[in-house]
Parts: sequence; structure tokens; C-alpha cells
Amino acid sequence: MDLGTGPGLLAVPFAAAGMRVTAADPEPAMLQAAGERARAAGVTLTLWSGGSGDLTSDMGPYRLVTMGRSFHWMDRAATLDLLDRIIAPDGAIALFHDEHPRTAENHWRETLHAVADRFGRRSDPAVLERNSPGYRSHASYLLASRFNVLEGVSVVIRKPITLDEIVGRALSMSTCSPEKLGERIGDFETELRSALAGGGDFSEIASLVALIARRP
Repeated sequence: MDLGTGPGLLAVPFAAAGMRVTAADPEPAMLQAAGERARAAGVTLTLWSGGSGDLTSDMGPYRLVTMGRSFHWMDRAATLDLLDRIIAPDGAIALFHDEHPRTAENHWRETLHAVADRFGRRSDPAVLERNSPGYRSHASYLLASRFNVLEGVSVVIRKPITLDEIVGRALSMSTCSPEKLGERIGDFETELRSALAGGGDFSEIASLVALIARRP
């Protein structure tokens, strides 16, 4: 199961690798996008409308539950308790995210965040929580759960990225999504493009990380 699948960025590659994948998301538009991505890739997904709070103990069993930048939106302790009931004894959880080192190639990210801050990113509840003294990392929650054997796997890449892709990346972020921006979306895109104008060709260095959690 890919929990919080969004447009299927994880679910589709796993299906292409030969796995039977349930793509779960509470947003109909996201499930539609995941279905379209799957059809374009020539693979099949089982689309399930629901989030972590809709999981029930009679689901599964699943060999693997993946989450790509969605776990922080959930009641993490409660979600891990539920996953313990529906993941097979030899199964695992895999949390995917990316890390961007501070380097000249990634300077456009600082510009993106500065513009997003002017449109309310800094006051977003998720950002405030991450910056609070009592914040607990995903690893902290996993180590306190039954899935407390952790292993990290990462690949470092460098790739070109276009201005249009940067704008798309910005609008895919929960802190400045079209839903969050509302009528200000046009102003946001105009300001971001203006701030990045004249920057020449852009590139990105990123560490693509999977945090894999198993039971002892």
C-alpha cells in the first residue's frame, strides 16, 4: 500500500516493478491523477479512497506500506499502531523523502522558500511544528513503535531542472498548494518567476532517501 499516494509517484514505479499496489489517498483528485499516471505507464493500481484515519484492522496483510512525504500529516503514533495490525509479520514500512544540501546548484530553493514565506509558508502549521522545541522526527516515532529496526538507504543525484518544473514543484508543496493560495496563486507564480528570472540554467542536487522500518 502506498499511503497518501498523491499522484502516484511511488505507487506507479512499484507497480512497474511487478508488485500489486493499493494506492490510497483521501483526495479524489489525487487518486484520479494516480490512475492517469498508471494508465500512461501501462500498469494497474488498486485505487482506495481513504487516509490513515480510515485504515481498519481487517485490511491487508501488506508486505510493504510506503509513504512519500505524507507521514507528517498523520497521527503518527496511531497510524503505526494500525499498521502493526495490517502489515505481514515479515513486512515493513518505508518512508521516502529527499534532502537538498546547501550548495550553489540548489540556490533556487532558497528563492522559492523566500517567496513562499511571503505568501504564508512560515506560518503554516506543519512548518511551525517542525520548528518547535517539542518536535519529534519520524525516526523518533518509529523507534517507539513495533517497527523499531531502522535502516536508511539513499542515492545522491544531480539533474537539470527547468523554471516550469520549479514552479510546478512549488505548487505541489502543501505549504503553497493551489488550495492554500486560492486567489493568490497567480500572484505567487508571477513573483516566483520574476525572482528566478535571469538565473540561467537550473540544476538540482538531492539525496533521495528511504527510511525502512521493520519489527525485531
